[in-house]
Amino acid sequence: MDGALGIDLGGSSVKSVAVTLTGQIRLKSNIPFNPDQNMDWGKTILESIRALREDSGITPSAIGLSAPGLASADGRHIACMPGRLQGLERLDWSDYLKVDHPVWVLNDGHAALCGEAWLGAARGFSNVVQLTLGTGVGGAAMVDGKLLRGAVGRAGHFGHMSLDPEGPPDVCLSPGSLEVAIGNCTILERSNGRFESTHDLIKAHLTGDSTATAIWMKSVKALACGLCSIINVLDPEAAIIGGGIARAGDALFTPLKNFLNEIEWRPLGEATQILPAQLGEYAGAVGAARNALDKRGA
Repeated sequence: MDGALGIDLGGSSVKSVAVTLTGQIRLKSNIPFNPDQNMDWGKTILESIRALREDSGITPSAIGLSAPGLASADGRHIACMPGRLQGLERLDWSDYLKVDHPVWVLNDGHAALCGEAWLGAARGFSNVVQLTLGTGVGGAAMVDGKLLRGAVGRAGHFGHMSLDPEGPPDVCLSPGSLEVAIGNCTILERSNGRFESTHDLIKAHLTGDSTATAIWMKSVKALACGLCSIINVLDPEAAIIGGGIARAGDALFTPLKNFLNEIEWRPLGEATQILPAQLGEYAGAVGAARNALDKRGA
């Protein structure tokens, strides 16, 4: 059966899918690797592809890869990923996987939106943005039906928009960024050392802890302000919210929508739809497969 393989390289695991041309996911896997062991992630990807080929019933005519960092203009490798996943930058995936066709590469945030646009919450929208809330804040935008890539692949890095010019710099030097305001990477600082994860913060908020509620509402208001800015710049029909923090459900979406009711510009009276992502941790792998099929012309 014809189809594609989609691989999503994360910080500590490789998620993969085998999918048909019509979007039926025949097999998926999530295999951890040791980020401290040189190229262990590469060996894990090879293992994932071998298992998908043998067990999915699909003979893949396209392979796509999703990874952190900036994808090259030709879509063949990750051009910039400093600081971690050593060996990823400029790795030619066709050579590494020993295949005679291109392996198409996307930034992980871009891939997640492509996945949601194909099989998830972004289906049917021509203008849509996505934010992925986790350790950091990832993102992507689709404008008039096309993924917005930008000059060097930075487009959609909404987590690095500056909300407070006097705030501390984030990893991309942006002062007081959205990532600093709500990303799990700063929860210790934002809670004065009280909470080690946003999950713990939200749990305390739901049990009536007033301090936790104040910290959480400040974070959600920052997210609403960031979304308001994105809406004014890109005018999307919908904003898709995914990632581990989005699993908070109503504890996130209800106050987020309430804040937006106060600050979103609605010149025609219509609110931008705020929707939870549907594909979970496999969005990037699905999007990588869709990108590979698009590049192949399927």
